[in-house]
Amino acid sequence: MVQSLNRKVDFNTKANLMSGGVGSKHGDILIGDQAFEFYNERNPESFLQIPWVSIEKVRAQLFFGDRYIRGFFIDTDQGVSFNFIVKDAGKSLKAMRTYLGNEKIVRNVPVFSLKRLFKRGQK
Repeated sequence: MVQSLNRKVDFNTKANLMSGGVGSKHGDILIGDQAFEFYNERNPESFLQIPWVSIEKVRAQLFFGDRYIRGFFIDTDQGVSFNFIVKDAGKSLKAMRTYLGNEKIVRNVPVFSLKRLFKRGQK
């Protein structure tokens, strides 16, 4: 059985961890006093635990004029990035803000954007 890093859990929600290839892992996110944790629903031995000190940045995925938050990326100090699609992404980011601060939670800047593609040139 997996031992949680958290002593107290502040927020819990459903999420998908998008792995690099085909498919995703469906499970639960636990945001607590020591770490961000993801536990796979089908396989309890498949989990992800990221202590707050290891997180460099959380990049929120905003859509529809910044009115809808689909999920977020978590960038760690080891150069690894994890992509999460979250049911309650806004509430998750608010819960993480208490441990990370405002400066580590930023908007994701997409590499390719339709808004930039159709933007008229400045005269």
